[in-house]
Amino acid sequence: MAFLEVCVDSVVGLERAQAGGAGRIELCSRLDVGGLSPGAELLSAARAVTRVPMHVMVRPRPGDFVYDGDEFAAMRREIAALGAIETPGVVFGLLARDGTIDRELTRELVSISHPMSVTFHRAFDEARDLDEALDVLIELGIDRVLTSGGKPDAFEGRHVLRRLVERARGRIVILPGGGVRAHNAAAILAETGVSELHSSTPFRLA
Repeated sequence: MAFLEVCVDSVVGLERAQAGGAGRIELCSRLDVGGLSPGAELLSAARAVTRVPMHVMVRPRPGDFVYDGDEFAAMRREIAALGAIETPGVVFGLLARDGTIDRELTRELVSISHPMSVTFHRAFDEARDLDEALDVLIELGIDRVLTSGGKPDAFEGRHVLRRLVERARGRIVILPGGGVRAHNAAAILAETGVSELHSSTPFRLA
């Protein structure tokens, strides 16, 4: 049975996602810019109504995924605060200026995140070499990677996603995201071999 994660940026969206069959929520603000860290008010309201595990975005600003010292310090504080309230999971992504995964900063955030589940978000799709980036995330102990296979959407990237699934060999969850909808979900599942899907639109998987 495939599993659906739905990304929301409001309590109304969260309630619709749960009603629509979401097995997990990704909570953020500002979906219009790809998702940012939710504010305290949204986080508190979402925690009050969620009935499924909720993973929380940790992203201090829109734009690229190369962060300065102050931005990284803010991410550290956010993750520590989320851990203190027993949040099931966090979602973040960091790149170095050369387009590789920022190993050291990511390693530090993974350490702070434990025992929360960690998803590396679609910053992955901007890495210079997806196979190399995947190997680094596996090495760092990331639980799952949200990706469209480096393409504009997951359906277009389905063949790359299949390659990543085969490379992962069960060591990390490949979570297709980007344009995943009811009309293409079955094809993405069948052609990639994944067991989870990510969407910002709730729908029931067959």
